[in-house]
Amino acid sequence: MRAHLVQLDIAWEDPAANHARVRELLAPVAPGDLVVLPEMFDTGFSMSTERTAPHADATLAFLADLARDLRATIQGGRTVVAAPHRLAHNRAPVLGPDGRLLAEYTKIHPFSYGKEHERFEGGTEVLTYDWHAGADTLRVCPAICYDLRFPELFRRGLRLGAEVFAIGANWPAARAHHWRALLVARAIENQALVLGVNRTGRDPSLAYAGGSLAVASTGEILGELGDKEAVLSLDIDPAAIRGWRERFPAWRDARLL
Repeated sequence: MRAHLVQLDIAWEDPAANHARVRELLAPVAPGDLVVLPEMFDTGFSMSTERTAPHADATLAFLADLARDLRATIQGGRTVVAAPHRLAHNRAPVLGPDGRLLAEYTKIHPFSYGKEHERFEGGTEVLTYDWHAGADTLRVCPAICYDLRFPELFRRGLRLGAEVFAIGANWPAARAHHWRALLVARAIENQALVLGVNRTGRDPSLAYAGGSLAVASTGEILGELGDKEAVLSLDIDPAAIRGWRERFPAWRDARLL
């Protein structure tokens, strides 16, 4: 199994440009691979939902076409307004190799420090999806950016059978050390593979340091990017995740307090 973490320098509120750039970056993807994109990869972390939400259907169609073309599973991002005069949702849709929507996670924890809660309503459901590659399958739990600070979400994912956590983010450079430390912690405490995909570059308000990271279930760093636009591609062995959980089954001792 093979995963690709797309560390994108997102063009501000320009879905067409971002769709095109993702296609350019994903040339080496093979059938059955998993592609993970940053949070709001199509527009950047914009609170102007009146400008970004109208592109939600176009972004979903782009992801479906891309998944079919590559015959890959793709976890993306988009801004959705579910009903008129309602707050938006920050979502991570997941498209299977046939272009079918497998799942769509809504960010549970809006980033209140950045006023996200004023324009976005938090979701209520932790969910998982199955990533199939040939005869191999891994269960993946998606999460979005600020969710990373809340370990109870990941523990719920573990109880749902998650073996992989895939996090798309727009995590500012000012707290890059938190990003790395928390990704490693989530991997160790849940004995799960963690794929953290951050954006790079700048938007009108913030700078982003990239630092996309893949962490093994043992806490070992499998791959890491710097601050440039790039794709981190890595081979994943499901037996390594399951083998560590069997040899050192700390995950079974978790208790709800």
